[in-house]
Amino acid sequence: MDHPKITIREYLEDTYPDVYTQEACTALAALAHLNKRIKDVMNARLQRRTTRQQSKTRIAFLNPASSIPGTTINVQDARDGKFDGGIIPPDLQRQWIQGTGPAAKPNATVENSIRNVAYALLSGADGWMFDGEDALGQISTMSLDNQRNLKLAIHKDPIFLTVAEQVATEMNRWAKSFLGRETITDWKTQLDFTTKIFRARGLHLDDRHIRDADGEAMAASIVDVTLYVVNNYQALQQAGSSIVLYLPKIQTAEEAGLWNELLSALEAHIGQEIGTIKVYVLIEQLEATYQLMEIRAALGKHFVGFNTGRWDYINSVSDAMAWEKTFVNPNIEAITMTYGYMRNYEDRVRRAVNTPDMNGNFALWQGGMEPNIPVGSEEGVAASMKKAVAGAEREQREGASGKWVAHWKMVHIVRPVWEKVGEANQLGRKFPALTYTQQDADGLILIEPAPTDIRGARNLLSVALQYGNAFGQGMQAAALKPADFFGNDDILYLMEDMATGEIRLSILWEWMHKGAILTEDDEETDTKAGDVFTVALYQTLLDQEYDKLLKATNKDVYDASKTTTLPIAREIANTYMLSEVKPPWFIDLLNINLNNTDLNVAKDRINLYMSTLVDDGKRITENLDFVQPQKQTPVIAE
Repeated sequence: MDHPKITIREYLEDTYPDVYTQEACTALAALAHLNKRIKDVMNARLQRRTTRQQSKTRIAFLNPASSIPGTTINVQDARDGKFDGGIIPPDLQRQWIQGTGPAAKPNATVENSIRNVAYALLSGADGWMFDGEDALGQISTMSLDNQRNLKLAIHKDPIFLTVAEQVATEMNRWAKSFLGRETITDWKTQLDFTTKIFRARGLHLDDRHIRDADGEAMAASIVDVTLYVVNNYQALQQAGSSIVLYLPKIQTAEEAGLWNELLSALEAHIGQEIGTIKVYVLIEQLEATYQLMEIRAALGKHFVGFNTGRWDYINSVSDAMAWEKTFVNPNIEAITMTYGYMRNYEDRVRRAVNTPDMNGNFALWQGGMEPNIPVGSEEGVAASMKKAVAGAEREQREGASGKWVAHWKMVHIVRPVWEKVGEANQLGRKFPALTYTQQDADGLILIEPAPTDIRGARNLLSVALQYGNAFGQGMQAAALKPADFFGNDDILYLMEDMATGEIRLSILWEWMHKGAILTEDDEETDTKAGDVFTVALYQTLLDQEYDKLLKATNKDVYDASKTTTLPIAREIANTYMLSEVKPPWFIDLLNINLNNTDLNVAKDRINLYMSTLVDDGKRITENLDFVQPQKQTPVIAE
């Protein structure tokens, strides 16, 4: 059905009238003019990447005398805190633990799917980031299921309340067996404890179901934010809750300024004051680390804090340094938050949030993800939980006001780290002021010696293949581990999302295209320390790891996927790996094959994407299954 300035795919308005409400569709139409602006900024982003790789140029700090592109804000003023920043609302003052995960499941009834929301809001987390991006599957209409479930929960629909009561009983049963006590005394009251936060998709992604008046796929950021805010802001405000978002994949202050424009336009449309919507920014892109204060200034009254998400950040550093032959990441397990460029990145974030704005307002720093899940052998769980608590203690000592966990079972294991300290947050803790020297820039790409071995390569490849397979089945958040550890309960599954899939192929691409030097002997491949990681070695490992997945039980690799989504995952991973031109996003190749299980069709789409990228320097970002009669060629984004 058509609205002025937008077209919604097929009969989705009839299927999701509670999501595509008249108010929401009117708001989408009112914001549709920003679609071209977003595409232009994304074109500039990709061109900047291409230019840097061709000219072998590193990312640099902005000229302090210049203005932030797209704004009137002076860069030096931003660095000095001479801007009107955001005020932290009461329900964000204490966010010791934020959980993350989607609000929907693939191919599930509402009653089954909405259990995700019940687990989240009964978990005891101070906040829950309901994911519309990295952890939310996108097959069929999952983005709309996600919106529907959130609306039902926020409005306390009877469907949700019935499910929540059942889930509370199950959660208490687990808590008594693992923690020795129940964690939920009054489930109805508990539902009001957790601050609801929504992560929209990044500016680089397109929505699968809406096009603008020109037939261009609508930027997913516009769609996600508009549907969530318009459908829920009144209920949230009536409950005394803030409207809070996480903004992902921002690379520059210009992009932050574009988000600010989008949010301000939406607030004006629904009659709210500028700054009503509060946002955390995920610092998961290397370029953003060079512009932290500028990003704060560009988002103005909307901004409340930064989050240091490890996986996406590693991927962005790898991607930004793809041209530099001497830049080679080690085994992924070695790249902790205390490793080389990671500790320098974290240090800049904590300095940035503790720099006051012109009104003396500081910002929050939310620590990174804890991916462990307490499921496995007694010994394995004990070791992993000890590691998880130690990681939380380190972040608390370093100045984080809280951190993320990837599963509700982790909330009461990690939250006591902050409970023992007792402080609501660490706003305004004293750290040295940010500096902008060459030494600072070098530190943000600092590689330190660490293992680069065949075991590390197998782990990278095995999980990347499994993740691509899970993605094709609608599970963008999946509990995975390398195939060699299937059946070994001492090695726990980790919650993996799109970010972890991205980085595994990114690191392995480095190893193969830059000739990584192996640091350990390996009998199975007959390689020695000092040998080079070659194309032939990669292909041997690919055959071996893929064969393990084909032979795995249904518990680890669904049998039905072995002739459908798994071969496509292999084709995508292999194409990515063998390409001399490094694809900017693994997710692009996965997205164009959503809802497709035909390998030949997948090959055609993969070839189309890669030829468009290599020959034209552009990305295919639209839903190839949503083609209007007047539009016979795919929409491409530079």
